[in-house]
Amino acid sequence: MAQLRFLTLLVLLGLALGACGRNYPPPHNLPDPIVNLQVGAGDVLEVVVVGEEKLPKDYEVQPDGSLDFPYVGGIKVVGLEPRQIAASIRDHLVEAKYLVSPQVQVKVKAFNSKMIQIIGQVTKPGPIAYQDGMTLVQAISAAGWFTPLADTNHVQVIRNVSGSKSVNGIVSVDSITDNARPDVKLQQGDTIKVDQRLF
Repeated sequence: MAQLRFLTLLVLLGLALGACGRNYPPPHNLPDPIVNLQVGAGDVLEVVVVGEEKLPKDYEVQPDGSLDFPYVGGIKVVGLEPRQIAASIRDHLVEAKYLVSPQVQVKVKAFNSKMIQIIGQVTKPGPIAYQDGMTLVQAISAAGWFTPLADTNHVQVIRNVSGSKSVNGIVSVDSITDNARPDVKLQQGDTIKVDQRLF
């Protein structure tokens, strides 16, 4: 009986060590992402003018870089950040004598001008629109998640750091989904490469 208890204890200890001792590669060596909130053609903005519920809220930046806003016409917004766009819309509304002192709030709903490229063993490889604060797990989810052949423990994130120079970091998505390491924040222009695992 004592021997049976001892064997049971050994099995349970082995399972616990196996769960805790997953073999992850070292933490990635990627530099912190560069935050760039400047909008471009194709981006979708949400514009709220406080107290003006009848005004549309969603706008797409046109190919010429302008935003067609009611009562003021086209406003050049390409290359501006949301706070700068809000200030420009506010100034145009005052100039058009539509409002005296409007409060304008702008946020980006979709950065269609900024892309993340996902290649390799995911369900839907190809470009996806970058969202502010997007993480590696969110991007892979947007690509339909991994295929059964994916090496989820060695996912490459290739990041441009200056000009033509790029850094390649190996990230274990297993360690992220196992809550062993934090998720990796992405930046626009990142390429995620998912290789096939070796059998």
